[in-house]
Order: sequence, then structure tokens, then C-alpha cells
Amino acid sequence: MGQDETLMWGFLSCICVLWVSAATSNAAETISLGVNWGGMSSHHMLPSTVVEMIKANGIKKVKLFESDNWTVKAFAGTDIEVMVAIPNDKLAHFGKYDHAKDWVQQNISQHIKDGGVNIKYVAVGNEPFLSAYNGSNLKTTFPALQNIQRALNEHGYGDKIKASIPQNADVYESANDTPSEGQFRSDIKDLMHQIVKFLHDNNAPFIVNIYPFLSLYQNPNFPFELAFFDGGGKSIIDKGVQYTNVFDANYDTLVWALTKAGVPNLKIVVGEIGWPTDGNKFATVGLAKKFYSGLLKKMASSKKGTPLRPGHLDVYLFSLFDEDQKSIAPGPFERHWGIFRYDGKPKFAMDLTGQGQEKYLITAQGVQYLTKQWCVFNKEQNKTDTVLDDLSYACSLGDCTALGYGSSCNHLDYYGNISYAYNMYFQMQDQDVQACDFHGTGMLTTVNASTGSCLFPVQIENAGKRVQLMSLTRMVLLSFFVGLALY
Repeated sequence: MGQDETLMWGFLSCICVLWVSAATSNAAETISLGVNWGGMSSHHMLPSTVVEMIKANGIKKVKLFESDNWTVKAFAGTDIEVMVAIPNDKLAHFGKYDHAKDWVQQNISQHIKDGGVNIKYVAVGNEPFLSAYNGSNLKTTFPALQNIQRALNEHGYGDKIKASIPQNADVYESANDTPSEGQFRSDIKDLMHQIVKFLHDNNAPFIVNIYPFLSLYQNPNFPFELAFFDGGGKSIIDKGVQYTNVFDANYDTLVWALTKAGVPNLKIVVGEIGWPTDGNKFATVGLAKKFYSGLLKKMASSKKGTPLRPGHLDVYLFSLFDEDQKSIAPGPFERHWGIFRYDGKPKFAMDLTGQGQEKYLITAQGVQYLTKQWCVFNKEQNKTDTVLDDLSYACSLGDCTALGYGSSCNHLDYYGNISYAYNMYFQMQDQDVQACDFHGTGMLTTVNASTGSCLFPVQIENAGKRVQLMSLTRMVLLSFFVGLALY
């Protein structure tokens, strides 16, 4: 992707942005609030558009999952703290120091010149020791961490930029589900002890991803209220300490594990925490609103923290947008973690300052949509022998996660399910007319096919293609005027 001109905002939009920034930025900074911005979507907004939306909502920190030049460059001059990342499949490459040194030169140095990007952290991998990976990253992750931090130090950035490893909470465990029994997972304990001591020596934080939603999703017997921050449900009592929510218990389990590893005061950053809004009976807008309201109020209290770590929490919400190409192996909800929809519109009212004054966040400005048309099942077509195969095909290459039990489109009838699948595939294929054929059973309509809570989306223009078209237009105009001059 290449850089595009910043979109101009109207006068009223500017006034709104300035007012909200003044009202929210200080509070957001106080509660150390950040967001994750992932890129596993079929269609992307211009990075400049996204960054303006982040600024308008007073968010001061962003965690990325790569170090894409176009995206990182969009933060230049904003003073927003940025965490860039190295994907798991690239870790082995940084077993050689020269490769780490080159990466720092290309992905850090060029961005932090005067007035440049405020890079705070480098995420080395993403949950590389997840149990599901069967140890595939155990030999590559720590050497990569050491070499990246060494390269940062030798470039003169080591005091300001720290390398760390975002870990899933499954790297630690508790025999009796009580925090005080917490220790690092037995199969990686020695390695984790080396890593946390390295982080301590380099004044880098331990980054952990904690998901109360997954506790509720994975265990049918898990106490419902324990996933939230309102109390009133079952508590966990541990050595005289009462835990009324699973987040505090999970966080303090890590504190115990760090203490037993000899680094009791190592800084902890919650790299991911959030609640999905679709794809499961517990993944609803209402429950997401309940979760975020409790979390943000907790973060706003300077004395709250957790029982073992009172004080401010350093947190990155997961995530900024829904991502329609994420793997659904963990569950259909994986594509619905965003506090904003795919098009930059907020899903529900929330107050990022934690003061309880909830209102809808500022939407992304200047987003361009494809033509207002939908692909639906043609009920007048008698050809039905291929429909099930077409439905399966559309879902395999599209996104049908909203059709599952308890999801937003679960109420659709047989033909509605087919239409939803057809349209999602059609939209993700840039509304290619051939993508609405389905052996003659699909048809185009300009009548909005959405029904009730079930949204049949019209996709946005993909930023990359948009910039390509603008570049082509500029080239054509340039050629035209050069031709006139020569004539």
C-alpha cells in the first residue's frame, strides 16, 4: 500500500474533533488506555483515516501486529505511542543479529526522526508459546527478543524503546485456580524464567493477553458474573483476599508467577482485553457494553488495580475493528472483537474516560462505500440442486459467522441464510458481478436486505485499490497536460 493525501474534514467535524479531544485525551492518557489495530480484513481504510479517528477519540496508544510502513508512517507527528510487531513466522530470521540490526534500521530508525513516530515497544511475536502451537516457537522466540533489544540498544533507542513478547495467559497456571498457586507452565518454566529476567534487566514490561470472555465461552460451569466487574456473583477467596472478577484473579496469578521467578516488581502491560459482539450466544453488544463499562470504570480509579497490584492498569483494548478474515478456529466470534464495525462506525455507547458518561465514539470520517447493492437468493429460480454447495462455497470464502446459534442473524429463515452467505461473499469480492452468479441462483438488488438486528453490509472501498486508482488518475492527467504542453 502507498501513502495517500490526508482527507479534509468539514468545519463542523473539526469543531467536534477538537472538543472531544480536549474532553477525553487527558483522561484516556491517565488510565493508560490503548487499542489493538489488526489488519486481517478483506477491505481496509486509509491509515490516515484510521489515525484521525483514533486521535479524535482521545486514544493515546496503539498496538499493531506488524510494522507495515504505510500504517506506521500515518502516526508521524501525532505523539501517539505505537507498538510495532514481528509476526511469529518471522522469528527464526532474527536468530542472527545482523538481521535484527537491519530490521531496526528499516522499521524503527526511519520512523523516529524529529517529528516522527513515537514508537514505544517492539512486540516480538504474538502469543508464541500458546499451547496449541505445540512448541513450534520455543527455540526461536527468546533469541529474537535478545537480538532485537540489542539492536535497539546499539542504535541508541534502548532507553526509550523496549522489546517484549505478548503472551497468552496460558503461559502460567494455577493448580487450584487460586492466584497464590500461580506459576509458569511446567513445560516452559525454565525458558519463561530466563525471559522475565531478561525483561527485568532491560526495564521492559511483561505483556499478557487476558480474556474473561474465553473463561465463559470455554467452561459451561463458569460463574457468569465472574467474567464482569459488577460483583454480586461467586467470589474466589485466596489467602484472605477476595476476588470478585476473573480478570483480577488472572492478573494476580501472573503476579505470583513473576514473584516465584524472582522478578516480583516487573511491569505488566495487558496487551489485549475485550469482548466480542457476534458469533456466540455470549458475544452480544449488550454484554460487550457491560464488560467495557466495568473495565473502564475500574481503570479510572487510581486505587483499584488488582489486590496484588493496586494503582493504574496499563491496557490495550482488543480491538479497534472487526476483521472478516481472522481464523475462526477458536470460535466464530473471532471476527467480531471490534469496538468499531468494519467501516469505522461505533457499535455501542462507551466512555473511554471511565466516568460513566457513555456516548457513541466518533466515527471514521470520509469512508467511501461500494455501490449500494446486495446479492440475494433468487426465489423465482427453480435450480436448487447446487444451492447447498454454493452456500458452503460462499461461507468458506466469505464470512457466515453471524449465522450461528445465538448470533445476530440466527433468526433468518432458509432463504435468508442463503442470501446472507451470498451477499457476504459478493461484498468481500468487491461486488464483482460474477460473484453473484451461484449457478444462476443469485441476483442483484438495490433494496437493503438487512432485517432486524441482522446487517447485510455494503463493503467499503479498499484503501489500496483506491490509492491505485487515484495514482492512475494523476498519471493520466499528467500525461494529458504534458501532451498539451508539447502540442
